[in-house]
Amino acid sequence: MTIDAALGQIEAELQEMGQRVLSSVRGATRALGERDRELAAEVIAFDDEVDRHFLAIEHQIQALLALQTPVARDLRLILAMIHINLLLERSADGCVTVAKLSQLVADVDPDPALAEVLTEMGERAEEMLRVALDSFSRRDIAGAESLVELDELIDRANRRFVERLVDVMHTTEMREWGLRMVVVARTIERIGDRAVDIGEQIAYLLTAEFREFTDASHPAD
Repeated sequence: MTIDAALGQIEAELQEMGQRVLSSVRGATRALGERDRELAAEVIAFDDEVDRHFLAIEHQIQALLALQTPVARDLRLILAMIHINLLLERSADGCVTVAKLSQLVADVDPDPALAEVLTEMGERAEEMLRVALDSFSRRDIAGAESLVELDELIDRANRRFVERLVDVMHTTEMREWGLRMVVVARTIERIGDRAVDIGEQIAYLLTAEFREFTDASHPAD
């Protein structure tokens, strides 16, 4: 197999994994908004499939490096895919966190306005990952850079959530819900940050220069 064919195969696998992660974000957001324990359990179980894709991509890249000698352009693509693979896997882990926390407070009637903000954040995170994956597929640096503005929308929503949360934590039940949802909001915000990180990898691939799009984007953790 030529190096171009091998790279194409790995990238196709990466895009397939990306679609799985998009499904996880969508499922976690729905489970949270609908207080659906069964759907949350499906999101948690589905993470095993994402992990299988992650490991398969790692193994394919290792095999490629063992058998081929990539030139600079190919090497940038390989490095970008290694990073994107990890960012997608971490995003899926975030979905598991959201699903588990939503299960713990599924019996609590949430504040409607706060629940709406969390749903908005989840939908934004899904949109950002979709834009990131599409931009990678099309080698679209403008699309990658547009992730900064989308990330600011998630950040604003998170600030709205925190500002209103203090006003509703009057009972023990709501305090428990609120504290868990602070973690949920932060986890969703991090998924958005990872989409920005993917955008940075796209820019690196296309320009051979790494630059941070925004201070809001942090190294994957």
